[in-house]
Amino acid sequence: MKQSLDVPELAAAGFLLRPWRLSDLPLVREASEDEYIPLITTVPSPYSEPDGAAFVRRQWGRATTRTGYPFVIVNSGGRPVGNVGLWLKGRAQGRASLGYWVVRSARGQGAAGAAVAAVTGWAFGELRLPALELYVEPWNTASAHTAERAGFQREGLLREWQQVGTERRDMFRYSLANGEL
Repeated sequence: MKQSLDVPELAAAGFLLRPWRLSDLPLVREASEDEYIPLITTVPSPYSEPDGAAFVRRQWGRATTRTGYPFVIVNSGGRPVGNVGLWLKGRAQGRASLGYWVVRSARGQGAAGAAVAAVTGWAFGELRLPALELYVEPWNTASAHTAERAGFQREGLLREWQQVGTERRDMFRYSLANGEL
């Protein structure tokens, strides 16, 4: 059996990225109350402590099964405010994907942008990945701006690309090749 991925701690322009802990259940609870985050993630809604703990264990499982690096975004005050993940599903084809979310109470403070930039730099430098991609719904201008500020370029609209809740939704595809920063 292959060894688990080692999810490191990364500095991220006033934020810290670190592996998930069971002490992050208040973050999972707040994310579960968002109208959108549970639709696009495995964050449980409605929240219960056993379901929240199962969510954290799923994050650990992603490293164990070598499918990705899940990070908690922690602000300078030590409060967990979001998640950023580097998912390796397309690694054999020379790419990986990023996903991120920030709870409502911490939005607008630069957490997602700092996290995406830090993981992107780490993925290109440490992991030597050739390219990264991410997907954003057309209405989600804040997430699109986060991707663009991190250097990602919009490539096009993918029609009915992803299941979100009970429906298929369009997604903009963004990409960034190693060496473009």
